[in-house]
Amino acid sequence: MGNLDRAAPSGRMVLRKTEERDLDAVLKMEADARPWVIGWSEKQHRNAMRDPDAEHWVMEDPDTGQPVGYVILQGIQNPHGSIELTRIVVSRPGRGLGKEALRFFIRRCFGELGAHRLWLDVMEHNERARRAYESVGFVREGTLRECLKIGERYVSLHIMSILRHEAKLI
Repeated sequence: MGNLDRAAPSGRMVLRKTEERDLDAVLKMEADARPWVIGWSEKQHRNAMRDPDAEHWVMEDPDTGQPVGYVILQGIQNPHGSIELTRIVVSRPGRGLGKEALRFFIRRCFGELGAHRLWLDVMEHNERARRAYESVGFVREGTLRECLKIGERYVSLHIMSILRHEAKLI
């Protein structure tokens, strides 16, 4: 499964590598998630899709074939085995798809990709996401205080991670 391009962790979602045709949907989902996500340009998404050190995935509704979220991993070739879950966006949160995707990518990072550590940052005001990360085993490591300027206010980021020996690789 090292060259995995498609997976169906459940009947509720299909995960597949992002394609050019998905970019409009990805950009719209990202724009809708603006209070919790710093947006990327179309070019940045395209670069991540082509970068051998990154993976860009779409979460797809199996019935409609429509994207319902996306995930970006970076640092998959990191010599220290530390992969960043750069982005996870779900178009309609609260249905458990984000946690399902998180579990899949934890297994992928520690299994197929051989990572030692999977980490992410989450804005301090994004309580829903923080709770979801904690529920699958991520631990808060620290806070980058007021490191982002959004509009006229500064926002802090919590750094969270999970280590291979902490993950339940089910």
